[in-house]
Amino acid sequence: MSTQTNQLPIPPHFHPETVGEVWRVPYQQRASEAEAWAKQHHISPAALDKTRICLLLIDVQNTFCIPGFELFVGGKSGTGAVDDNRRICEFIYHNLGRITKIIPTLDTHTTMQIFHPIFWVNNAGEHPTPAATNITPADIEKGIWQVNPDIANSITNANYELLTKHAYHYVKQLSQDGKYPLTVWPYHSMLGGIGHALVSAVEEAIFFHCVARQSQTQFEIKGNHPLTENYSVLRPEVLQGFDNSPLAHKNTSLIQQLLEFDVVVIAGQAKSHCVAWTIDDLLTEINQIDAGLAKKIYLLEDCTSPVVVPGVVDYTEAADAAFARFAAAGMQIIKSSLLQM
Repeated sequence: MSTQTNQLPIPPHFHPETVGEVWRVPYQQRASEAEAWAKQHHISPAALDKTRICLLLIDVQNTFCIPGFELFVGGKSGTGAVDDNRRICEFIYHNLGRITKIIPTLDTHTTMQIFHPIFWVNNAGEHPTPAATNITPADIEKGIWQVNPDIANSITNANYELLTKHAYHYVKQLSQDGKYPLTVWPYHSMLGGIGHALVSAVEEAIFFHCVARQSQTQFEIKGNHPLTENYSVLRPEVLQGFDNSPLAHKNTSLIQQLLEFDVVVIAGQAKSHCVAWTIDDLLTEINQIDAGLAKKIYLLEDCTSPVVVPGVVDYTEAADAAFARFAAAGMQIIKSSLLQM
């Protein structure tokens, strides 16, 4: 890997000014153009790649990446995710002939999940304010927040006691494991909704790659379990319930698949949460096998931004500290414009 010298040009259909907008991808037109583009630039099918390169894109969805949507990741600049996705698109097009497979993750939620407002109530029956409320074990012990009894019918077949036991165990486990406390988030990445969809410009680039390289895009769903968060695509925040029974499972097949690539490039949102947690879990798996494998992981530092809500929270330092730790472990931190594969 070295400084980029022989990039492919960017196809004429890409308009960087539309990256922050939602629109329909003209699939059939782009498919025809992708096949013609591959022929014109002598781009071979991905099956012939001698060096197998995976691009793992974390949650490049409207809910995180389009201004005005539920959890737009603005970063320090206020336009973070939009700028990141413009560079992601350019990276895909410039390296179309080198990227073997693209794996986008899709944060996927329904209404009644442990991190959504409807799950919790106070003594007045009011739900917590999203993005401004963290729930700790002490909050539950003091009765500040309790599980909404009206949702037990939908989640635990009307067993409210079971649901409350799990919720307390879950919040306590997060604290014991050194995780972020349970944050009540706005409803976001709702399955079937427009926020769940990939950013249009990125979806178009991924689709173009799929056709040009004859390489099926591999979508990875995460976050759809009602009783646990899933910042990382590789594992949920908590694996066991209060009775030590399995609550959810690691994505062992994806872990194995990623480690079999020669190079894994990672980008997406948000640097402080789902990106950092995914990389951290990947590093844990690497260290259990061979710490030297970390050197084949490349993090595109200009294609990810931290969660920053002015006047409320700023995770920039936490995100930078995580990336510094990943670099110290041997992972490569690099700008997308400088990566030669």
